[in-house]
Amino acid sequence: MSIGVNILEITPSILTADFCQLGKTLDEAIDAGINWIHMDVMDGNWVVNRTITFGPALIRSVRDRIGPDVFIDCHLMINNAEETWNQYVDAGVNLIIAHIEAVDDFPQFIRRVHQAGVQVGCVLNPDTPASELLSLIPELDLILVMSVVPGKGGQSFMPEMEGKVRYFRKLIDEQIESGGRHTKLMIDGGIKNHNAAKVAEWGIDIAVVGSGLINDKGSIKSNLDLIYDALNN
Repeated sequence: MSIGVNILEITPSILTADFCQLGKTLDEAIDAGINWIHMDVMDGNWVVNRTITFGPALIRSVRDRIGPDVFIDCHLMINNAEETWNQYVDAGVNLIIAHIEAVDDFPQFIRRVHQAGVQVGCVLNPDTPASELLSLIPELDLILVMSVVPGKGGQSFMPEMEGKVRYFRKLIDEQIESGGRHTKLMIDGGIKNHNAAKVAEWGIDIAVVGSGLINDKGSIKSNLDLIYDALNN
């Protein structure tokens, strides 16, 4: 297994939850052993289907519900991340993930968020080449590879992201070996129990799982067990 890669960590995307039952869903996830919550923020402008999800107020409620010890990231699929990121810091997130395609000055964005004491991630769409991130990697806490197009419905996992993931894994391992930052590698889009082992073998550290974890077919714990069973077989 590659340097810097441990057992695949699973983080639920709460978009598939019943928001009227969100507190109970969060409690269930934490009771199942989840230590990382992924929050997908869409502003109705940036993603292709113009979806609106939620903002800092709901994230603050989530933080208040789960307490200070569970890690929260927010994936900002919005036009104005450079202007509004501090609202998510105030809401209690540990990590802000912004799109390389949507931020004009990413080095400055990284500096400002780090100065606020919060981690920074960069996410790239499936069609965006990995080379767009090369100069940023030494300062990033996380890279998120999308394995679907954000906000476009009816998609399946894109196995052709393997090359991009393995490329980032190699660069991150070399960075760690040379004493640099332990940048994490995350994937999001169509991850379920049948392909979790595949992305773990590619070198992914954290997988975002939505409907594969929060659904009517089973509890979060039983669905999580299915994923870890697949990883161990």
